[in-house]
Amino acid sequence: MVTLDVRPQLLDTLSVLRDRVAAARFPLPLQGAPRARANRDELLAQLDDYLVPRLREPEAPLLAVIGGSTGAGKSTLVNSLVGRRVSEAGVLRPTTRTPVLVCHPEDHHWFSGMRVLPDLTRVWVPHQETDDDLHDIVGSQERVLRIETADSLPRGLALLDAPDIDSLVAGNRVLAAELISAADIWVLVTTAARYADAVPWHLLRTAKAHRATLITVLDRVPHQVVSDVSRQYGALLTKAGLGEVPRFTVPELPESAWGGGLLPATAVAPLRAWLTYQVHDPAAREAALSRTAQGVLDSLRSRMPELAGAAAAQYAAALRLTAAVESAYDREHARVRSRLKSGAVLAGDALRRWRGYPLDSTAGELLDALTESLGVLLLCAVTAADEHIDEAWRREPGAGTPGLTHRDPEPESAEHRIGVTVRRWRRVLEEYTEEQVRDLDKSGAQDAESVTALAATALLGGRRAGAAGEELAERLGVQAALRLRDRALRLLSEYVDRALRTERERRLAPLDALDVNAEHQAELIAALSVLQKER
Repeated sequence: MVTLDVRPQLLDTLSVLRDRVAAARFPLPLQGAPRARANRDELLAQLDDYLVPRLREPEAPLLAVIGGSTGAGKSTLVNSLVGRRVSEAGVLRPTTRTPVLVCHPEDHHWFSGMRVLPDLTRVWVPHQETDDDLHDIVGSQERVLRIETADSLPRGLALLDAPDIDSLVAGNRVLAAELISAADIWVLVTTAARYADAVPWHLLRTAKAHRATLITVLDRVPHQVVSDVSRQYGALLTKAGLGEVPRFTVPELPESAWGGGLLPATAVAPLRAWLTYQVHDPAAREAALSRTAQGVLDSLRSRMPELAGAAAAQYAAALRLTAAVESAYDREHARVRSRLKSGAVLAGDALRRWRGYPLDSTAGELLDALTESLGVLLLCAVTAADEHIDEAWRREPGAGTPGLTHRDPEPESAEHRIGVTVRRWRRVLEEYTEEQVRDLDKSGAQDAESVTALAATALLGGRRAGAAGEELAERLGVQAALRLRDRALRLLSEYVDRALRTERERRLAPLDALDVNAEHQAELIAALSVLQKER
């Protein structure tokens, strides 16, 4: 018989694997992303709510989770197994289905803490002060696990009445799946009218895939068709490879109506006896625990590579999206450098101001026009880059992620940011020119603003601004004029690079925030490899 492996090394390895699974991200809306997110959440639930707690404390009571679809009679079944009403339908939970866990009083400490289902707030009945207090907790936003104790249950066994797996409330469906994942024994309840429905069979196939300890209850079967329905259900189980699953049949009785009554003890005696045997017989108990735990561990062989594959697809898509941004901005950056070299900034109002300088235009007006023209050139480059990105991203399904679509709200628009950067360039150029003029011309005859305007025109005007360079050399001398132009060129390159880099980084920031990287795939595979070696 296979026994539970509870070595500390295995637990440490599982803890690392769990962290790797939790770190995996699937934010881009690729074809397999919803499945990957669901698989990750399901795997985390099984690791946190079942496998790690079970391996750490193998002596804890067996937890049998009663699951199934709406109207299957789960609450009535739990009440009947306990021998009193512990799971009331429509009294404490008229709208939100609160799960109820029932255990022997001496086993209460195993479930009052956060050993299993750590995300659920505990409510212990009957120690709850009043019914109103319980209503307040159940009606809050907290997810609640209501705990009951009953002397009628054998020590070492706990029953958990889970919400409907097909509940109309999405949160209830998620919670039901989490609770079932926390079970040592899966008890699937279905009815004579619904045993062929998709929902119970999804649970059955999941249990089979995970090799969980599973039993099934065919509930509310009219006595006239007990034999036929039982035989047909058994045939379906056999066809699905589940013929060896213990199967119990509960007839339809007046007490079944509305889920409010207790079934006769004889109706649930076989099921109760089976559960009691799992608790009292050491070999049966070990087999039930080992089967479910080993099933989860074995399932990692396929589930982890599937997650790793989805992580790789996310990273590849993120790389393509990033490459589109980088390529567009690299192309526009090269275009800006080319246009600066050709003197494209000295156009329109800037060219008119230069031609009228100094008779019809002041140095300040010329600088204003050049600064504005440089800002327009940079803004056009950013706009063109964004258009190229949008066109490339339209071919990428991952670009549909909320927040990636480029929308630049005022007042912090690209135009505003570029304007600030260009004005800073002008101010630094003016400060440097003032220092140069002061050092060269102690008499103060030279006007620093005029020298700045000439330097900016010579730098940004290309061949059309040859006269500006000549006049600058006459005023400062050839060597000083060359030093000023070299310094101005470095400043221009620095601030142009800064402006375009800022816009590129802003476009990449939402992608970076998704935290999609190559390490996720590698870490998932590495964690599985280490676990396999440890086992």
